[in-house]
Amino acid sequence: EVQLVESGGGLVQAGGSLRLSCAASGVTFADYAIGWFRQAPGKEREGISCINSLDGTTYYADSVKGRFTISSDNAKNTVYLQMNSLKPEDTGLYYCAAVMVAYSGSYDPDDYDFWGRGTRVAVSS
Repeated sequence: EVQLVESGGGLVQAGGSLRLSCAASGVTFADYAIGWFRQAPGKEREGISCINSLDGTTYYADSVKGRFTISSDNAKNTVYLQMNSLKPEDTGLYYCAAVMVAYSGSYDPDDYDFWGRGTRVAVSS
């Protein structure tokens, strides 16, 4: 059974930082890349970052480039999203999801096979 479990969300002031974790089981990073999405209230789900842990390639949406860093610990089968310089517009429910490595870098939710349940991030001004 595949499980993706996000953690690390919370409430933070603008300019602050959070580190999200995505613990994966039932998938191997040799076969799957991990992406991060977020969904703000009343908005569509937005893909923001992805990592292919097989070769270390990372991808970032323009909205987070330079502020967020994605990384993976293959021994722990865990992907992290370090979020710095947070803004109120970063508020939302953050999900991690698994996509076959051939589609790594895609931000189309339909390409992703497995999803976590999300962790909530709130950034106050």
